[in-house]
Amino acid sequence: MARAYAFRVKEKKANDKNTPALNRAHAMDYQLLAIAIALLAFGLIMVYSASSPSAYIYQKGDSAYYFKYQFIWAIVGMVAMAFMIFYDYKNLSKHIILITAVCLLLLVAVLIPGIGIKLNGARRWINLGITTFQADEAAKLGVILLLSHSLSKNYVRLKSFTHGLLPYLLVVGLFDGLIILEPHNSCVLIITLTSGVILIAAGAKIKHFVGLAIPLLVGAVALVIVQPYVLQRVFTFLDPWSDTQGTGYQIIQSLYAIGSGGILGLGLGKSRQKFLFIPEPQNDFIFSILAEELGLIGVILVIVLFIMFIYRGIKIARHAPDLFGTLTAAGITSMIAIQVILNIAVVTSSMPVTGIPLPFFSYGGTALLFNFIEVGILLSISRYTKPI
Repeated sequence: MARAYAFRVKEKKANDKNTPALNRAHAMDYQLLAIAIALLAFGLIMVYSASSPSAYIYQKGDSAYYFKYQFIWAIVGMVAMAFMIFYDYKNLSKHIILITAVCLLLLVAVLIPGIGIKLNGARRWINLGITTFQADEAAKLGVILLLSHSLSKNYVRLKSFTHGLLPYLLVVGLFDGLIILEPHNSCVLIITLTSGVILIAAGAKIKHFVGLAIPLLVGAVALVIVQPYVLQRVFTFLDPWSDTQGTGYQIIQSLYAIGSGGILGLGLGKSRQKFLFIPEPQNDFIFSILAEELGLIGVILVIVLFIMFIYRGIKIARHAPDLFGTLTAAGITSMIAIQVILNIAVVTSSMPVTGIPLPFFSYGGTALLFNFIEVGILLSISRYTKPI
């Protein structure tokens, strides 16, 4: 289905390349813009609510510390989004070599002591003095743009595994390998799954991916051997109650929060688990606090907003004027969708715990900045589509 869709886009591009309307910008997708702003507003409210107790205790009585930091990044992100909206997305393809080089250099720089900051056993942040920068976020977007650019010109090669699919897998493997060194396994998972979506949308054969099952299994086993804590997380997922004060503590507290929320929730700001029961509740487990305070109703509202976002992203991908736009929009939309699904799966104990932020919600300046850069690119593509 994805292959057929990709080839319909190529046929449309061939038929319409001389149509002036496709080369003229028009109004952006205001529905997507409204959804993104709604998610941001919701996210900022939840960051303040979830973080206020820990901020008061650890930041010299400033209960709004994390909120203020996130709000500043939100402003920066909105400015970046506005720039990307009116920046012709096709120009990204022209600068793909520079974009790729910068992303790789950032992934290398983060591993260098004195440049990269090591926290909780991982080296994922670059010290910028007044703030930090997470190189992984740039790499996720960089991989999407690199694959979309190359595949838009060489999609025919995907018929061959050796000369088509394999080179792209090696490129993705290069990015993944550098990120594993940090380590940041959740980011590796996101990049790998997103790359798979882009490759399939461009016409890669499903049977080639099926043939990769054994090598991927071997790689997963090797990762567990090198990083034993990965296996421990699997055991904890299977039975978190076996170590309630250790490895199972965080997910158990998350389930307490979700269960306490019920249908209507305890009320905004009235979470109990955010009072140092869930470690850093403003980060990856912010969805648990949302469920506790706003209940099933709030959870459904947020999920519906994300579904609407993904739907608009798919519409933009389907109506993009060229294959680069289609694959870029598909990559960005699928990456957001993957992160939402995996984050909710983690906090509900539907999969082993891994550090995947909830887009637009989880505390983190770099992630929020790139969320809005990606929205800006989607809106830029939408300006060159027919009205959708």
